[in-house]
Amino acid sequence: MDKEDPQTLLMTAAKLVEESKRQPPPESKEGIRLRQLVILSFWTVVVFLGLPVWLWTTSIYRARLPLQEMLDWAEGRVCRPTFPLQIVIEGPLLPGNEVLRILRATQHALDDHNDFSLHHLRLRMGNSHTSSNSSQQRPNVEQNHQIARSSEDALQAKEKALTIILTPNGGLTTARAELQPQSTTLNIKYPSSYIPSASSTSFPLATFIAGQLQDLFAEEQALIALALSAAPVSTGGHEPSASISQSQGHARPVSAKLAARLASRTTRALKYAPVYHITISLFSPTAWPSSWDIESAIAEYLAPLLRSASIISNFTIDTQTQLYASFSPSVQPPQYDADQGVWTLREEDLGGFINAAEWPLSPSIGAGPTLNFIIYVPDPSTSPLIVKESRAISWSIPQWGGIMILDPPSSARRSEAQAPGLSKEDIQPALLVFSHQLLSFLGAPQSPPSIPLQLQTLTRVRAVSLLLSASSTMGSLARLTVALPSIAIPKTVSTAVDVTLEHLAETCNALKDGRFTAALDHARTAEMAAERGFFEKSMVGQVYFPDEHKVAVYLPLLGPVGVPLLMSALKELRRIWTTRHSRSQS
Repeated sequence: MDKEDPQTLLMTAAKLVEESKRQPPPESKEGIRLRQLVILSFWTVVVFLGLPVWLWTTSIYRARLPLQEMLDWAEGRVCRPTFPLQIVIEGPLLPGNEVLRILRATQHALDDHNDFSLHHLRLRMGNSHTSSNSSQQRPNVEQNHQIARSSEDALQAKEKALTIILTPNGGLTTARAELQPQSTTLNIKYPSSYIPSASSTSFPLATFIAGQLQDLFAEEQALIALALSAAPVSTGGHEPSASISQSQGHARPVSAKLAARLASRTTRALKYAPVYHITISLFSPTAWPSSWDIESAIAEYLAPLLRSASIISNFTIDTQTQLYASFSPSVQPPQYDADQGVWTLREEDLGGFINAAEWPLSPSIGAGPTLNFIIYVPDPSTSPLIVKESRAISWSIPQWGGIMILDPPSSARRSEAQAPGLSKEDIQPALLVFSHQLLSFLGAPQSPPSIPLQLQTLTRVRAVSLLLSASSTMGSLARLTVALPSIAIPKTVSTAVDVTLEHLAETCNALKDGRFTAALDHARTAEMAAERGFFEKSMVGQVYFPDEHKVAVYLPLLGPVGVPLLMSALKELRRIWTTRHSRSQS
């Protein structure tokens, strides 16, 4: 037997080792099945457990919102606000038929000259005349009495804006109208010549009454028209519209001069709030006064106005006193005017009159805006003190408050140590000035001169302003929801939207029915709910986490786990396809 060459044996062994490396031993069927089960179990956990849990824990809850209805409110398609003012005419000395004749002629004159159909005056007879007229009907018809009573109840449900008392006076040559500052009754006295015969075509008394009513409510019509014309309306894919009133064809032209004057007053007024806080401060550069009867003065001179204005907003009051309170260093000291015998302040120094560094004036106390009213009692040696250019002793700062210089009484000028403090009567002029300033800060009109009528006007203006503001907020929320599909919409937002839409509808119905106090209540609730829904904290926070941010966070975490799983699955699928392909060829 021939012996093989050792070199040949080494080459053969090396070749066998190389072949064994290139061709691993075949896997057993149990090993292949085990590997497939491992891969399948991993993917089963990922697909049926991991992915649902991830989706559930990272999904954004979006409550369903009535988007189209919200846009319709914002664009003025749902509500057409109207303001039917009920005017009652009384004639205690006149027969019912005569009062009814005057009423019809006046109503006809009002309708002919009214160019703003959303705001209209509706005249009706007083209860005394309606009772006398109904007593002339046949008493045996019970159904007529029931209809009359139900009709009267419907009229009583509407708020009475004004009462006109007609009084004939033979000693007059022309008609006269008188309206007291604290009354809602317009007394009209007229001569007998103002009542024409039945065949006459002119009616001087009706023309006079209509002119008086138009003058009383002219500024209110302008304020409402200005609020409606300034209300922004979103097109929402429809034909563009400049404003709610114009889109409905009921815009009332407002002169540029009047619009500028009303806009100037609006910028001075505070934004509407359900609660205002009033701070009345007394500052003096000396040790006098050591006391002031502010509680009695507020109760008598300011509290009645606050009670009347409580239908619009609530008020809280606090007072404070600081003695030895000096001017701001930037203000030039008072200068004595020998010609007039008074001390004067320059008008350009009024802007820096308040010494904010030393005077304790908090900019905001409580939840609502704060109004600061300052009574400054100058040193008796520099009294009386006035503003040089205007000779005024009071002025106001827009959206902040008012200041009044209250000169010390003569007793305080003579002997500061023996003089008493400020009495209720001494404080009265300051509180009366602050009352007028408060009305201007609330946005009350200057006309008519009656404060109750001004508050009624303010009620209607605030109601429509809040209605438009809440409607605009609903439109903004709807557009935000559509523009940001990743933003969260919690259930609280949906609830707030439902409350807002409900009270907006109630506001619109109350305005149409002439229930303006109820309209303001509903509009206030709608505005608060709309603001609460739009500025929901959990919803606003999602804006700062878009999809790109989520990808940047998840990719470093899912990459090291997902790549091995994906590659193992692809490798196993490739092996199965290769095995089946080789079997089919063989």
